[in-house]
Amino acid sequence: MADVIKLLPDFVANQIAAGEVIQRPASVVKELVENSLDAGADNIKIIIKNAGRTSIQIIDNGKGMSPTDARMAFERHATSKIKSADDLFSLKTMGFRGEALASIAAVAEVELKTKRETDEIGTKIIISGSSIISQETEQCSIGTNFIIKNLFFNIPARRKFLKTDQIELKHIKTEIYRIVLTNPKIKFLVVFDDKTELQLVTENTKQRILNTFGSKLNSSLIDIETKTSIINIKGFISLPEKTKKASNEQFFFVNNRYMNHPYFRKAVLLAYDKLIKEGDNPSYFIYFDVPCEKIDINIHPTKTEIKFEDEQHIFQILQATVKQAFGKYDIVPNMYFEEDIARDAIITSSTKIIPPTQKIDFTYNPFSADNLKETYRNNGSVPKDWTALFESSKYNDEKIFQNNENQLNFGSDYINEKPYQKTNFFQLKNTYILTSSLLGLLIIHQKRAHERILYDKYLFSLQQEKNAIQQILFPLIYTPPATCLTIMPEILPQLNSLGFEISLEEKDKYKISGVPNNIGTNNPLEILENMLFVYTEYQKDMKLVINEKIALSLAKATAMKKGTQLNEQEMENLFGQLIKSSNQNYTEDGKKIIKTFSIEEIETIFK
Repeated sequence: MADVIKLLPDFVANQIAAGEVIQRPASVVKELVENSLDAGADNIKIIIKNAGRTSIQIIDNGKGMSPTDARMAFERHATSKIKSADDLFSLKTMGFRGEALASIAAVAEVELKTKRETDEIGTKIIISGSSIISQETEQCSIGTNFIIKNLFFNIPARRKFLKTDQIELKHIKTEIYRIVLTNPKIKFLVVFDDKTELQLVTENTKQRILNTFGSKLNSSLIDIETKTSIINIKGFISLPEKTKKASNEQFFFVNNRYMNHPYFRKAVLLAYDKLIKEGDNPSYFIYFDVPCEKIDINIHPTKTEIKFEDEQHIFQILQATVKQAFGKYDIVPNMYFEEDIARDAIITSSTKIIPPTQKIDFTYNPFSADNLKETYRNNGSVPKDWTALFESSKYNDEKIFQNNENQLNFGSDYINEKPYQKTNFFQLKNTYILTSSLLGLLIIHQKRAHERILYDKYLFSLQQEKNAIQQILFPLIYTPPATCLTIMPEILPQLNSLGFEISLEEKDKYKISGVPNNIGTNNPLEILENMLFVYTEYQKDMKLVINEKIALSLAKATAMKKGTQLNEQEMENLFGQLIKSSNQNYTEDGKKIIKTFSIEEIETIFK
């Protein structure tokens, strides 16, 4: 039998590698601009046509390349930045793998012009799909000029799955923001379709942030700074009252390199606990300075996921740093009381003060059986027959089963009948619902449960493409935020199919005449804006999943507020609807709804 294992041709291997490194036009921008920075450029121009589909041009005044280096740069794993594996743990450059140019050349038409300061004449190379078309001398400026045309021209499937121009431009902007925010001493000119998007001069870090995202941020930001033996942290965070629904102004940088780090993001959000509303996002621009040998940036092709040696300690330092900034600016949590304890009182010099009197029954025994029952009855949070809490639940064993992850699942024949018999419900901190089953103790996050129920309801309405409209007595004029202006026309038909009545009044202004009947008319602008922000946050093509995302954002906007007090009947109704929903365990955006503590786990606690 003939041998079947063969080496892939270089151009095929490069195309496969390009799938990891070059995912979309934004990836090309990132790799080429990082190469410009590594080349010592202090003036970089980024020119984009047709969201990168037609062309991407990066011009820099860096040190340029010799004719031999210009040709070698397109070979896979050709790099000037590392010589041994040990160098991976002391990296100071942005790129180092030598995959970027080879990957780009494999899936696009590339024109390179480059010249060093010591050369009288430069080099011009044209490559198409990894094939060298020509290499010749040409007069050009010192530095490097890349023009990338017809990205993915030889991989139609990849090109077909590029998103809309608005989405691709959003990704390009994101990559540019990540670079310019770490290089305030570098001049940048960014042009989209012959229109200047950004023109940045040499400045300090805060000025770079303001010139990138707008001067309105100036009144929102406070500085943070900490120096320790493990890490140095500095940067800027937003005041709690200046939070936003969107999270597009959250940046971590380590050694002047952008990183994506959900664990450290959690540290920042924990520092904001009790200071901001649920669902709001603070802005932050935080810069870490860590010894190179203490981090590993070689764990992902895009180099945005970075592993730290002392993650837990850094988590604590970061959280303390943010809290310290709040203390410096005298920012403290709001005080909330369950009832208003203020009393109206008018006291004059003639007012007679009478001490309160209290009758005491010295024969009262609070531990007698009768008095115990009366205490539970008056309290209202514990059922009369409190011993029922410790009895087995009346759930039907044949229609409930437990999977290996200890999560509840219900059979499909449970949908059209009441899925449980009478049990007891308790509310904890006006946030959690507690009840019992044969599985043990169930804890339900009531707000998330309500979100899941509403999500199913709204999604069904969207799929039916009909919903009752409640007219607004005085129509509202709404101007979407600047970040949402381009997507409003795209989402408008779906909003109207959901039950809104929105029309374009004039440029960038919309008239709202009606809202879905089931959301009321108290805060339609807030609900609409929440939906727009959720829409813009998703990275994939929203046209494919618009109904699900609209239903999710509407469910989040209209679900019960955190801390809503429920009586036992309301808790029972909520639970009954939840277990008939499409997913009892998680909200649509993946947050846990139900946690089960088995009898065995509970017994272990008390051993």
